[in-house]
Amino acid sequence: MPSQNANVAFANLSKRWLDGLMRLSPISATRYGDHRFDDEVDELSANGRAARTTFDRGILAELQAIDMAHLTRENQVDARILRNELQSGLFNEESLQEWRSDPLLYNRLAGDSIYNLMVREFAPLSIRMRAAAARMHKIPALLAQARANLDPAQVPQVHAETVAKQNQGITSIVDDLVTPLLSELPLAEQESVKLAIGVLRAAVTEHQEWIDTVLVPAARGDFRLGRALYMQKLVYALDSSLSAEEIRARAERELKRVRGEMFKLAVQVLKQKQPTLAVPAQADENQQQKLIEAALEYAYSDRPARNQVVEVAKQTLVQATDFVRQKDLVTVPTDPVKVILMPEFQRGVAVAYCDSPGPLDKGQATYYAISPIPDDWTDEQSDSFLREYNTRMMHLLSIHEAMPGHYLEGAHSAEHPSLLRAVLRSGLFAEGWAVYTEQMLTAEGYLDGDPLFRLVQAKFYLRAIANALLDYGVHAQGWERERAMDLMVRQTFQQEREAAGKWTRAQLTSAQLPTYFVGLQEQWDLRHAMQAQQGVGFSLKRYHDQVLSYGAPATKYVRALMLDEAIP
Repeated sequence: MPSQNANVAFANLSKRWLDGLMRLSPISATRYGDHRFDDEVDELSANGRAARTTFDRGILAELQAIDMAHLTRENQVDARILRNELQSGLFNEESLQEWRSDPLLYNRLAGDSIYNLMVREFAPLSIRMRAAAARMHKIPALLAQARANLDPAQVPQVHAETVAKQNQGITSIVDDLVTPLLSELPLAEQESVKLAIGVLRAAVTEHQEWIDTVLVPAARGDFRLGRALYMQKLVYALDSSLSAEEIRARAERELKRVRGEMFKLAVQVLKQKQPTLAVPAQADENQQQKLIEAALEYAYSDRPARNQVVEVAKQTLVQATDFVRQKDLVTVPTDPVKVILMPEFQRGVAVAYCDSPGPLDKGQATYYAISPIPDDWTDEQSDSFLREYNTRMMHLLSIHEAMPGHYLEGAHSAEHPSLLRAVLRSGLFAEGWAVYTEQMLTAEGYLDGDPLFRLVQAKFYLRAIANALLDYGVHAQGWERERAMDLMVRQTFQQEREAAGKWTRAQLTSAQLPTYFVGLQEQWDLRHAMQAQQGVGFSLKRYHDQVLSYGAPATKYVRALMLDEAIP
């Protein structure tokens, strides 16, 4: 039974945690839209980390003292989300210790500290420039803390090599977003910012020399977490109703099922393209493999030019938006969305991402970022990439990242009144929704039900399945590259460049790759449960708007709120 005292106590605790989070993580605060600390950077020394740990332990102890049964259902959800976040943070600090082994952590913070000030016009330029200059003066200390914290013997070689490529990208943010705007400032302010830029460049150069001469030669860490650490991290990262073993079993079943569906679609495509083609009545696995690959070649032949990937992304975004509006599948937000080249300091992990504004930065643009083909890639490597990101795959990428995927979901979720929930948005919910929209639009007849598009969509879904199996295999089962590449290239039809990039991503990250598949499973489980409950009264648009109305907590909480089940 809800108690006013318990709910007031939780509301006050939430506010204190949020305020402490912003104060202790000023770079994140800027991203969330709290601009009180825009001239500060995170303190990652031993003292700084200890202050954060002490703060989180105190909040967790107070949270544990509140009787969940006395909270409203909405507050029960927020309390569980906060508890998971606090426990996850303490686990990371004390057991995972990524501050000791992941150099990318520091470079992302340094890059974000400037990028998030300059990429959105949340305040006049002069105010944002002054904050950026203040942070540039503090980045040398941040990078020095990185060098003090990192133990090269625990840093995996792939992490060291990746940060060696990304580090100079910090200065590219200044070149792209700060320097071109200097002339808009008064002369005295221009000189102040130029001085700060000089300090930043010297710090990045010093850090690059340390990376090249100390970190890369001495990096000896294992990129695999090992089963025990991985299993615990997965629990916190997913906050799912499915166990790791259930995830793996579902993924293996889906891999077989989807390959069977792809064979049927491949036959349909090939009979259209080659009417005289003879297809064996009982094709074995090798024959099915060859027929699916042959059908996919027709999709690969329709691909963007090397320098037109961003332009094609813009075109496909318009088409997806028009289709969603025409079919009236979900309420379409009016917030701006822009397709951009991925900033250099963020390249090397994913091909694309959606960067939504923070929950406190209302009316700001969402960015759908695409990584360009690297200049040093050979024609063969570029061709492999473009075969994977063919024109139909670009449609799916735009659906996933923008409409009605991440951009739309982020805009809906930002309308929920709980700031705590907005700050702690579930990656599982977000990625599950994005993959769900690919399948939902396909089922609704996107691109006029083109069987080749349906085949490419099934292949894209195989990537989500492979992501879950790959992450589990690498970090819990010790997979080597050969086994991983077989899963991706042969079993799930990925091109060599895509698979090689994903192998790198699996080494650089853990417990994030399964969010696509697991999130999708829970999205479909929820939809089927709602359809069963509502019967003929079920409305797809009403359902979608309701699913998106809860602020994107983990899907199991959305299910409990929608179906009036106990909060798990």
